[in-house]
Formats: sequence, structure tokens, C-alpha cells
Amino acid sequence: MNTKYDFGQDGEQRIVYVRPVKVADLPEELRKQAGDLTELYAVHNAEGERLALVNDRKLAFLLARQHDLAPVTVH
Repeated sequence: MNTKYDFGQDGEQRIVYVRPVKVADLPEELRKQAGDLTELYAVHNAEGERLALVNDRKLAFLLARQHDLAPVTVH
């Protein structure tokens, strides 16, 4: 149970963070594009840069995995 394991740098997964975003908190242009939605899901990299906005949590995770990213939820 206490065996050390070298995870190495090459096999390191790129983590992205998925969090809900209120449409009301977005810039006007994005609010217009969101239509009747009140909440979207943002995908952010480790530095906090928003990579994507999608209308569904499941889609956010799918999108991340399709780009070889490891999504985690942020509350």
C-alpha cells in the first residue's frame, strides 16, 4: 500500500475544470447567443482561461475528453 509510483511527466493528463456559469454574468453578446438558457457550463484550463462555453454539463465533459483533457468539476 505504501509503494511509491513515479507518475512521470510524459503520461500526465491535462486537467480542465468544468463549472456552471450564470448567463446573467456573461457579456451582453454571449447573453444574446444563450437565448432562453439561464445557465451554461464553462471549461477552464489550469491557469483559469475559459476554453469553451456549452449548454450542458455532460457536453462539457464530452468535449474535454474528445480533446484528450481530463475534466473535473468545480463547485
